[in-house]
Amino acid sequence: MTNEDKSFNLRLHNALYLMKKNNMWESNYAPPLYKKLWKYGVQIPPPPFCPFWLNTLTFGFFFGMAWGGVMFVLTISISSFSNGVILYYSILAGLLFGLVMAAFHRWRKTVNRLPDWDDL
Repeated sequence: MTNEDKSFNLRLHNALYLMKKNNMWESNYAPPLYKKLWKYGVQIPPPPFCPFWLNTLTFGFFFGMAWGGVMFVLTISISSFSNGVILYYSILAGLLFGLVMAAFHRWRKTVNRLPDWDDL
């Protein structure tokens, strides 16, 4: 384990402890998506500590992929929807969802007076 890994793990532990101490819901500060990413070694801060753009990208990408898959399965028998339309709507839905989730986590950080990631 490198020093960078140790530093990230220490910050992550401190951040999770701080949010738990502030009575934040675990599903808000450590959603299943992030737990899975941490398990695979992705060094991404918890959502309230992530930059706005990273939350938008992370939540939007995974939601858009899921939404597009569901739309494809549900509309496979309807010939009026082309793959391009499904792709367009999944990108739009992912972008909107990502923006809403990023704004929500920014708000939660402000309300709970959490420090910046670099200050942990």
